[in-house]
Amino acid sequence: MKGQILVLGAAGRLGFAAAEAFRDDGWSVKGLVRPGAGWRAPKGIDLIETNDRAVAVKEARGTDVILHALNAPYTGWAQHALPLTYSAIEAAEQSGATLIFPGNVYNYGAGMPEVLDETTPMQPTSRKGKIREEMELRLREASDRGVRTVVLRAGDFFGRGRGSWFDLVLTKELAKNKITYPGPLDVVHEWAYLPDYIDALIKLAAIRGKLGQYEVFGFPGHAVTGQEFISAIARASGRTLKVGYINWWMMRTIGSLWSMGRELSEIGYLWQVPHRIDGAKLAAAIGAVPHTPLATAVTRSLKELGAIA
Repeated sequence: MKGQILVLGAAGRLGFAAAEAFRDDGWSVKGLVRPGAGWRAPKGIDLIETNDRAVAVKEARGTDVILHALNAPYTGWAQHALPLTYSAIEAAEQSGATLIFPGNVYNYGAGMPEVLDETTPMQPTSRKGKIREEMELRLREASDRGVRTVVLRAGDFFGRGRGSWFDLVLTKELAKNKITYPGPLDVVHEWAYLPDYIDALIKLAAIRGKLGQYEVFGFPGHAVTGQEFISAIARASGRTLKVGYINWWMMRTIGSLWSMGRELSEIGYLWQVPHRIDGAKLAAAIGAVPHTPLATAVTRSLKELGAIA
């Protein structure tokens, strides 16, 4: 069951890739972006450039699905994350559309178990985790008021563009044969190859009418150790890599002076605590979960970044 989707944040990394993928799958796509950012949105979609919440709500009328892909600046979550979520909820309430939200694992905190599923309690230990929990609480309340809501939870994205740990940290100095890894190499970390994740979004959107009023699914991407991930990068690049590490103690120390350092240090536990996402519920809903082999996903991601030919 296809239809029309409104992608909120169609110039962002997730929003851009999702708008392209839904378009290519035969959906009618509207993309909302900030004024002046239209050139960053994909071609072949109905583009809306606005910061006006009322305009966004108006443009949502007649749509079947709304994807909340609006991203607040990383150091501005406290000011912007919840207001952006309220805008997405209002648009869905006024239009009757199914609201899809990309969840992450911040909600679970430093005491999270090794396997995360839809029943895992949220016990956030960072400011961002608490904000994420609050966002999902507001989504749940909206579902109680009649908004069908779907949360697809994933780990750290890689692939399809820039702006993640993969390109900003790990492979930033790949040309110098250096990898910077944020944690111990024997700890399992959950990654999500963005094209696979978006394919899962499309499959969920297509069966929206069969889903409950509020559904949460875990996306099982690539749960691998740091050594496995670095080895995949080394093979793809054909390089012998020297591994450097983030000094989290220093990051916490300078956090009082550097806002980004403070924000990053609060989620440093994600690289210290082993975790993976269980995808049994998602597989039961959509069948085979999209999964590109790690070697292929890493190779494609490096090519997109121009790191390898």
